[in-house]
Amino acid sequence: MTDDDLVFKALSDPTRRFLLDLLHARDGRTLSQLEAEVAMTRFGVMKHLKLLEEAGLVVTRRSGREKLHYLNPVPIRLIHDRWIGKYAERPLSALTNLKADLESDT
Repeated sequence: MTDDDLVFKALSDPTRRFLLDLLHARDGRTLSQLEAEVAMTRFGVMKHLKLLEEAGLVVTRRSGREKLHYLNPVPIRLIHDRWIGKYAERPLSALTNLKADLESDT
C-alpha cells in the first residue's frame, strides 16, 4: 500500500477525521482526552489513532507517563497538491480570466 493509499484510507472514516479535527483545534492531546470526545471504547480510539499514525497524519511524543498526540498536516497537503490542486487550477484560472474580461468590457 502506498503512502497516498494509507492517507486516503485514514481519511475515509468519519471518526478518524473527527480525531484529526480535535487535534487541529488543540494539539498535544492524550488518549484519555481524545477518548472523552468520542462515543467509543478506549480500544476503539487506540485502533483509529494507530491507523492515523501509520498514515503519518498523527505523531506522538512521550511527556513523562503520558503519550501526547499531534496532528501532522504534511500528508494532507501532499494529497492536496497531488490530487486536488491540479483539478481546481482550471476552474480558478477560468474565473480569473472571466473577471479580467468583464473588467475590460467596462
